[in-house]
Amino acid sequence: MKKSIIFLTLMFFFSGIAMAQYDYAIGLRSGGTSGITLKKNYGPSAIEGIIGFWHDGFSVTGLWEKNQMAFNEPGLNWIYGVGGHVAVYGDDFDGRGGPAWYDHPHDIGDGDLGLGIDGIFGLEYKIPDVPIAFGIDFKPYLEIVTEGTVLFSIDPGIGIKVAF
Repeated sequence: MKKSIIFLTLMFFFSGIAMAQYDYAIGLRSGGTSGITLKKNYGPSAIEGIIGFWHDGFSVTGLWEKNQMAFNEPGLNWIYGVGGHVAVYGDDFDGRGGPAWYDHPHDIGDGDLGLGIDGIFGLEYKIPDVPIAFGIDFKPYLEIVTEGTVLFSIDPGIGIKVAF
């Protein structure tokens, strides 16, 4: 049984792996972590960085990702991977009142630092013969904040990138 599970897991990761349709891309992500993205593809793998901005704070996220062809459609890839982030919350940051999936307990005056681990999974489509890629993803994270709070968010997002 264990050998079957290991075999199926390896088949999932290594079968149907697609080469990304571009080397570099820079773009925008909107969602829980909204900001600027920079991505470098290395064949079926990629490294992506996200600099997120919000009122009185920012974050820096690094992700290692895999690209796998989705639905046998050239240019459409499943994206999945892992990474981490650092978040800085200024004294005027107020995380109350955000979307239901983003329950951030910080009040005004709580300037803090957060460290977290991230995952990512979603779909990305690179338009053939056009240097544009669109994506939709979930970037769930678990974050520990200096005040002792532990946060979890599913962090959904959509993005557009210029590929070159």
